[in-house]
Amino acid sequence: MLSILIPCYNFDVRPLVQRLRQQALQLSVPVEIRCVEDASSPYFTRLNKSLKGLSHVHWEVLANNIGRSKIRNYLAQSAQYEYLLFMDSDSMPIQDDYLAAYVAQLPTRGVLYGGRSYANEPPEDPVFYFHWFYGTQREVQTAAQRQTNPYHAFMTNNFLIPKVIFASIQFDESLTQYGHEDTLFGQALQQHAIPIQHLSNPLQHIGLEPRHQFLDKSQLALQNLQQLYQSKKLSADATKLLCWYRRLQPLGGLIRGLAKLTIPLLERRLYQKRHTPLVVFDVYKLLYLHSGRHPHQPYG
Repeated sequence: MLSILIPCYNFDVRPLVQRLRQQALQLSVPVEIRCVEDASSPYFTRLNKSLKGLSHVHWEVLANNIGRSKIRNYLAQSAQYEYLLFMDSDSMPIQDDYLAAYVAQLPTRGVLYGGRSYANEPPEDPVFYFHWFYGTQREVQTAAQRQTNPYHAFMTNNFLIPKVIFASIQFDESLTQYGHEDTLFGQALQQHAIPIQHLSNPLQHIGLEPRHQFLDKSQLALQNLQQLYQSKKLSADATKLLCWYRRLQPLGGLIRGLAKLTIPLLERRLYQKRHTPLVVFDVYKLLYLHSGRHPHQPYG
């Protein structure tokens, strides 16, 4: 009945698979866990190779990195059951009935989204603080809060979808770098009038990234967002950031001039200060989007 699909890249996925497998063995429905390493480094493939011999687990290594969208489509195509449960490899269930809570909602003709959580306490190492702070303030919502804006609140870290519905949409494989594949997929669900039911069944995000890495990936995501908008794959109301970007486009020259003066100052604050208000990050992203700048590309 249920295929659990985990795209893996340079992360020790063994604790997650073991937790899922323990829960799966308690269910009365067939379950498989499929993990595909998207050309992970030899260190992580050696770690995760022990999963290969476990019952109900399929583990595979790709020789070439195919990207976040294509690997999810690949996992879906190879799945043997009628319901697909996608999750990120750097996640962990916080409820002992995590799988049972999804199975209890079946059959379904729409998408089930369980949500995302973070540890209650900030990480001891300050280099991970900003990612934790952003996640707790911007990504953690109750099911009721998410249901008020179901498509905008959708993320790809923890969702269940019937295989037949997924086959009619899939992820856009033109996206090869990090960022906003979930935004595009959520918009496709809305355009196809596929309902999303938000549940209180979160996965905890355990793969916190150092500040520099988190901010660098945010820049990549901004490039994807601009590309998707300019190619008309994303509507202007797909995110709040795009809404503001469109509103300010008539002031393009003025905003680009402001960006040239301000972005270096904001980056100094974001990359070097532990406690930075998120409004500073919001302004930075908006100016960065208008600047058309590549990561670490200097001005002048």
